[in-house]
Amino acid sequence: MTYFSNITKIHQFIISITILCFSIAQALTNQTPPNVPNTCLNTDATDSNKATSNSPTIKSTKETDLTESMKRTMAPLARLIPNEKLFVSEPNPAWFGNGANTPDDPAWTNSNWLKSRFHFSFAEYNNHRNSHFGILRVMNDDLVQPHRGFGTHPHRNMEIITYIVHGELAHEDSMGNGESLGRGSIQFMTAGTGITHSEFNHGDEPLRFIQTWIVPRQSGLKPSYGSYNAGQDCDGKKNILQHLASDVDRTDIETPVKIAQDVNCYAAELEMNKSTRVELGEKRQAYMLCVEGELEVNGTTLKKHDAMEIHGGEDKTSLEIKATGVEETENGNVAHFLMFDMPFVPGSGRSDM
Repeated sequence: MTYFSNITKIHQFIISITILCFSIAQALTNQTPPNVPNTCLNTDATDSNKATSNSPTIKSTKETDLTESMKRTMAPLARLIPNEKLFVSEPNPAWFGNGANTPDDPAWTNSNWLKSRFHFSFAEYNNHRNSHFGILRVMNDDLVQPHRGFGTHPHRNMEIITYIVHGELAHEDSMGNGESLGRGSIQFMTAGTGITHSEFNHGDEPLRFIQTWIVPRQSGLKPSYGSYNAGQDCDGKKNILQHLASDVDRTDIETPVKIAQDVNCYAAELEMNKSTRVELGEKRQAYMLCVEGELEVNGTTLKKHDAMEIHGGEDKTSLEIKATGVEETENGNVAHFLMFDMPFVPGSGRSDM
């Protein structure tokens, strides 16, 4: 009995160390990235790292050239980020409190419990040349197999938007909130001074969701949770641009989700050859993900999992988005995209391509 007792203690110790390492990685990821404008930083006078309006801005040659080019063309500059340029993570199931993988289960579509595509530096993917896109700090495209998930873990000083692609995502947090939401729905949190939560797929089918972290306009906000339930009327939302999230300070805009930053979130599910248009305001930029199917954006083709960096010009610009290939989904045969529109930040975008 002593032998098995010692083995149990060693196993518990290993799990504790794993959770501690994950928490440290989360804390490091929560740090505000470089080159984010001062309005995104904590402006509390007691903050020793306070950024002021007089802080100097140093532009690289790349940044200067990009800004001048924008002034000349008055049109969006778009760059394709192909799927193969994303970092793929398939972590050990024990790290998040899961049992062993069961790849022989016919319901599983991947041999590991989680397959995550990181758009920016995150966890074990450490790339200072791809750490963020403006105030967009994290975008993880997660595929979670049945009856698996992320055990309780912490967040702070981030606006977190989770968009469900298929399956059902179950959320529970330290404020007592708990619910499950399906396709086209959003769960969002102001992590603020600190919150813990868990995310699970309790269903019998794989779950896919896109989780995005946005740097808030100030740190130390009161934690909060909210959601938008897309409900059963998915079919009625086809071929319509949905404005899902906007700045809480913009009282002139009504959206299901409001966050503490100057960001707009759009999504659309398009049938074959159908199109929609997104208007990008002056001195704005956007990050777009082709969630399902195939799209053409102002003449550039995006396939499933491809992304696009879009830098607007000095004037308002327009993006024409057309479905050129569809796939079978929970909402029929569609192409599908998710887009975040935000203020232009010089130097935004990957520098490793």
